Amino acid sequence: MITLGFDTATPSTTVALEAGDGSIHEARDDVALGARGHHAECVLALASGLLDHAGLKWSDIERVAVGLGPGGYTGLRIGIATARGLARAHGASLVGVGTLRALAEPAGGVTALTIIDARRGELFLAAYADGVEVLGPRVIVPAELGELELPIVTAPLLALGDGAVANRSRLAEVGISVAPEGSVLHLVSASAICRLAGTDEGVTGEQLAPLYLRLPDAELALRASLR
Repeated sequence: MITLGFDTATPSTTVALEAGDGSIHEARDDVALGARGHHAECVLALASGLLDHAGLKWSDIERVAVGLGPGGYTGLRIGIATARGLARAHGASLVGVGTLRALAEPAGGVTALTIIDARRGELFLAAYADGVEVLGPRVIVPAELGELELPIVTAPLLALGDGAVANRSRLAEVGISVAPEGSVLHLVSASAICRLAGTDEGVTGEQLAPLYLRLPDAELALRASLR
């Protein structure tokens, strides 16, 4: 099945195209640490480039897969709205995949502790043992990394994501290894989104909704102004 997958939950924009023969090609826009993403400008442009390279048209897309977060409020809104629009316009099926699950997917047979910088001094975190969720997505502060009650698992434990890189020393203090700095395992991959969309892990149709986990900045500012 020809699948267009993308994720805009982090400042990076990642897009992948799975062709009918199962091959997957990916394009991405990565920004500097702490910078805002260019999702609105990049997601369709990257997708168009991949389609042109494969000799395909928008109407050839049979399935659209999108990362559901957790992640940035604006990025998730852009990604999910774009996915819904593309699916409706071209008669494609629509599948949502958890962003933290997608981050764990390339790690294979390990217990992946996936950690994404949530800004505001917080982290989005989950854990997956060989692809099976063993700790559901949540928001924590870095000081709580040493207090995590992780389930007993037999596979090696490996922390992934920009939040893991930023907290390498804190994780080392509690015996949790972090993938080497610069490893592609720290990046959410749209290729993983495509692969997971072809399993029974994705969320489809009207059930598809973003996983925010907390209020957006604008809502917090409004509540503060009303106090």
